[in-house]
Amino acid sequence: MAKKTLRKLSSGSVEIFRIKNRRGFAAVCKDHLTEGRTPAQAFERMVKAVKRAGFALNK
Repeated sequence: MAKKTLRKLSSGSVEIFRIKNRRGFAAVCKDHLTEGRTPAQAFERMVKAVKRAGFALNK
């Protein structure tokens, strides 16, 4: 099976913010939304989410 080439994204395209009325943080990028207890955890989950869509997110 051939490997799919991932398109590169910069980490600046990810917006991380505090969730109101909930515990934790959220990250938004390319119509993907992830949540985590810390900003770093939300970002790491975003790396996995955009990878499934064919993008490589630089850390």
